[in-house]
Amino acid sequence: MPTRLLVRTGELFGVSEGTIRTAISRMAAAGELAAEGDGYRLVGPMLERQTRQDASRRAERHRWDGTWELAIVREGGRDAAARTELREAMRRLSLAELREGTWLRPANLDADRLAAQRAVVDAQCTTLRATPDDDPAALAAALWDLDGWARDARALADELAALGTRLRAGDTEAMGPAFVASAAVLRHLLADPLLPDELVPADWPGAELRSTYDEVNVAFLDLFGTWLLAQR
Repeated sequence: MPTRLLVRTGELFGVSEGTIRTAISRMAAAGELAAEGDGYRLVGPMLERQTRQDASRRAERHRWDGTWELAIVREGGRDAAARTELREAMRRLSLAELREGTWLRPANLDADRLAAQRAVVDAQCTTLRATPDDDPAALAAALWDLDGWARDARALADELAALGTRLRAGDTEAMGPAFVASAAVLRHLLADPLLPDELVPADWPGAELRSTYDEVNVAFLDLFGTWLLAQR
């Protein structure tokens, strides 16, 4: 998008032109945006986050064979920065901490996902596959707040669906709230542990939230495209 239009879109969200230009400058200085032609493109951590968000929307999982990924921190001195880096890597890889230094999740995701985060884990942990003796569904419920995630997902889906109705009716004033709600949905999807169907409640709302987001995103982009054409 040309910079002049990018700046003008701020009015849809109640953000002044000066604030938008300041944000662009700061993001470029931080290595989050790069100039390209008469506009900008995402780079660095912003591009990585977008990639992770896209993956969370697809929710790609493999058939589960009952085994779990297990990562155990190796003995030895680690500074605070290394511990923080490992914890962030585990979060992005959707592993949960059973106890200090012991992380795990069902082995139903691509083993080669997020190579940079996987490298952090490999550098600090011993990894293996394991099968719990106790009920795996009970273990999953103890590791993740499944009820809380599901409750918030349903609330977000309802909020977004109502805004989608307004967008499809051509209400440009709904674009700001829809943008904010969509961002909240993307953050929530990143927190989805992507567990096998066998380990989540039967009424798990993950698919519903993703479907609602996709439908509203189409309505948002259609209305945004119409608005952009009117600015040219």
